[in-house]
Amino acid sequence: MITRAELLQDRSLLHDRAVGCLVGLAVGDAFGDIGRSDPYRRRYGIVTNLYAGAQSTDDTEFAALTAQTLIDCGGNLTTDALMTSWQKYILDQGGLFERGGRPLYGAVENLKRGARPPLSGQDNVLNYDDGAAMRIAPIGVLCAGDSKRAVELAQIESEISHYKDGIWAAQAVAASVSVAMVGGTTDEIVTAGLAQIPEDSWLGRSMAKAMGICDEAGTIEKAWEALHTELWTPEHASSPEALPQLYAVFRLTDGDFHRGMFWGGNFGRDADTIAAVIGAMAGARQGIGVIPEEWIAKVRQPAGVCLKFAAKRDMVSLAEQLIDLM
Repeated sequence: MITRAELLQDRSLLHDRAVGCLVGLAVGDAFGDIGRSDPYRRRYGIVTNLYAGAQSTDDTEFAALTAQTLIDCGGNLTTDALMTSWQKYILDQGGLFERGGRPLYGAVENLKRGARPPLSGQDNVLNYDDGAAMRIAPIGVLCAGDSKRAVELAQIESEISHYKDGIWAAQAVAASVSVAMVGGTTDEIVTAGLAQIPEDSWLGRSMAKAMGICDEAGTIEKAWEALHTELWTPEHASSPEALPQLYAVFRLTDGDFHRGMFWGGNFGRDADTIAAVIGAMAGARQGIGVIPEEWIAKVRQPAGVCLKFAAKRDMVSLAEQLIDLM
């Protein structure tokens, strides 16, 4: 693992990893979305490629929003800057459209009623889901090698829509991406995330269970069934289910991008978020070179199915603008 200063001096490596992170997230989002889709599963059994029709969900589009927010405020994220961004890119453009997570719709309604963070996230439906974790990777890029700052900014960013487990999930991912950006090992990336989660919490207990499954099984094949059955919750996007699952897959595939896509994208349940976060962490560590060019071309421009402004953004360009702040 190198230092933040060393990464900043090597602008080519910084560019490679920052773009790898955001594009990796977009690839995982699209890959996981078709991987859990019945038409694709009936045709292919398992998904191994970004087939025709693959596109972003709210995961990529909200990550684009997080990146754009950081760019607009010059990296100096505050609650006011965050609220300004949600007003400009969500409320002023007609709100959320298709396929957003429930706490995202709830947060938008709370903002319309005059609520501010943290109450907009605290007094909100399903505020423990993985909707903040899915969008937080740009903070990990900006705070590469500085996981403490990544955690602080993730708190500000996530509390507009989430609370407790939902926020801790976002902080975990931000810290992990921060460590991945400076070339941390799989264990270092996972440990950085786990360190942000209170042990005496639903997410903490679920994460401990998932790591125990990994210890006992040793391989993703042997852990597969237990990761599904022992962590199952009635709401498939809950952080205490999806976060432990994605960290377990990342750990058992040793952070390899392609293996992570295969196992994360075919996981079922909240596979778009699971594969998106795996893609962000793996892309941050391995760089854009591990992602096939044809996959990059398919996902670099979000579809705009949930956030209309996102269709006018480019994930490569957003990553480049982020590193200009560093």
